[in-house]
Amino acid sequence: MVEPPPLPIDGPRLPGPRSRVWRQWLLIGFVVIFLTLVLLLPALNIFVQAFRGGLNGFLTALTNPPFLHAAGLTLMAAAIAVLLNTIFGLAAAVAIAHHQFPGRTLLISIIDLPFSISPVVAGLMLVLLYGKNGWFGPWLEGHQIKVIFALPGIIMATVFVTMPFIAREVMPALEENGTEQEQAALTLGATPWQTFWRVTLPSIRWSLLYSLILCNARAMGEFGAVAVVSGNIIGKTQTLPLYVWEAYVGYDTQAAYSAAVLLACLAFITLIAKHFVGRWAGMRHKSH
Repeated sequence: MVEPPPLPIDGPRLPGPRSRVWRQWLLIGFVVIFLTLVLLLPALNIFVQAFRGGLNGFLTALTNPPFLHAAGLTLMAAAIAVLLNTIFGLAAAVAIAHHQFPGRTLLISIIDLPFSISPVVAGLMLVLLYGKNGWFGPWLEGHQIKVIFALPGIIMATVFVTMPFIAREVMPALEENGTEQEQAALTLGATPWQTFWRVTLPSIRWSLLYSLILCNARAMGEFGAVAVVSGNIIGKTQTLPLYVWEAYVGYDTQAAYSAAVLLACLAFITLIAKHFVGRWAGMRHKSH
């Protein structure tokens, strides 16, 4: 009987320490270069251009009436959109996480739809529905209700593009917590409303706060959908991102870069808040 050849004693060679260190620094270098070219340098250039005319030029650009109106409109639209999305997101998350019903998967897909639809297309959809020649246009015009080229259209467009953030962030937290605590509260005599405020809401407060931060940041920075439904009317329906674009194409670079700095600072504040909320949520999860 012929014996099989002996197996090799040495297994496959692993990369040596020097090779692993070289690959590690190569990956780190690629990430740093990529972030520098795509993110850091463009952001730094905005600040450089904004302060090229000095501090007085920067402050003057931030005090002209069109900018103040655009900033106020942006804050108002974002606040209303976040409030509406909070109500809808919590209701949808509770319904999906705590109940099984026909069409549940379809409902989740519909909530995720704004992630896959272009904001410009979303704005066009609203125009085709609520515009002068849209499906509901004649009825709205007959009752003197203006949606397109007005604040309601801006809010609707902002709500559409930010719709998934709260529902999709809160849903996993509700599924992880289960329904045992809510059922115990109901058994002890609490009303559904009391159960929601004293049991459900405190258990998802960190996920909710995290989603509110993301939703607000997306709402304040929306451009495409708002540009379609607002008409970009200066001093009336122009939001801050539209103001930046209008000033830039009009060669008013000082105003454009100054407003862009404000948006960048809001994004930076959002990033810091997001970091600390995630850190606090992790610490609370470990403590429990």
